[in-house]
Amino acid sequence: MRAITFDDTTMSVTDLPDPVPAAGEVLIEVAAAGVNNADLQQRAGNYPPPPGASEILGLEVSGTVRALGDGVTAVAVGDRVCALLSGGGYASLVVAPAAQVLPVPDSVDLVEAAGLPEAACTVYSNIGMLAGLRPGQTLLVHGGTGGMGSHAVLWAKALGATVIATSGGDRKVQASRDLGADLVVDHRSEDFVERVLAFTDGVGVDVVLDVVGPAYLARNLQALAPNGHIAVIASGSGSTAELDLGALMRKRASISGTTLRARPLAEKAAIVAAVREHVWPFVADGSVRPVIDTVLPLAEVEEAHRKVRDGEVVGKVLLTP
Repeated sequence: MRAITFDDTTMSVTDLPDPVPAAGEVLIEVAAAGVNNADLQQRAGNYPPPPGASEILGLEVSGTVRALGDGVTAVAVGDRVCALLSGGGYASLVVAPAAQVLPVPDSVDLVEAAGLPEAACTVYSNIGMLAGLRPGQTLLVHGGTGGMGSHAVLWAKALGATVIATSGGDRKVQASRDLGADLVVDHRSEDFVERVLAFTDGVGVDVVLDVVGPAYLARNLQALAPNGHIAVIASGSGSTAELDLGALMRKRASISGTTLRARPLAEKAAIVAAVREHVWPFVADGSVRPVIDTVLPLAEVEEAHRKVRDGEVVGKVLLTP
């Protein structure tokens, strides 16, 4: 197979032995792989793969099932699928646990489907399962045009929630509006706490999906309604922060912080099953769609990473073998 290998300075396309599915796994001929910030962090040495996972970058793919390991009955050879991975996606072939594979609806382009698994599983596990967002509640999404944020806006709107998104600059503000956000705050020129409280008549939001971390923690709490929840899925502004516990307790609020990649197989299988039940019907009817900025060939992986690193994309960047 063809795959991306890397060292301290370069990434390059390399021929490697074809993977073979073990019991409970499927072999997927890759149509496309999603590019995530986690890939950039792994390359920089800050986000190593969990024990036993492939050293090859790539946490999500779409493609066609080519072989089954022992005991796999839920999918068949020839099925159009997308999959959540612990690594290995930047390749022409990859193995994935069958429990982390999702069917690609006929209405969804197979290449574009590569932009769904990581975002769907991260977003639903945090704002659906942990925060318990319900129809009629209000969600604040930071980074409303990113890979996670764009999916969160679409899913929450499909669910029946009100969505406030923060984005930077006219192009991204308009993109968030186009996705369906009820209010978009330009974080470069506006104070999101003021806009949120004005929009909600001083009540605040029920759930915050945060990718910023320490720099926003106190302000997220200010913007939160009583009994609200802050879900931190990235920490772009650092790793430590001070928290006013009194303010947290007065609001009877909660905060969670999660990563997805290193969770045990059983936990990821449960998340994928929940996504299939609660998110996939919206994918099938078109309410939730892959938001794709750019599709590049595998050989242009450096450009793909540059685009993600510079924050110039709306939605996902994909690589095709």
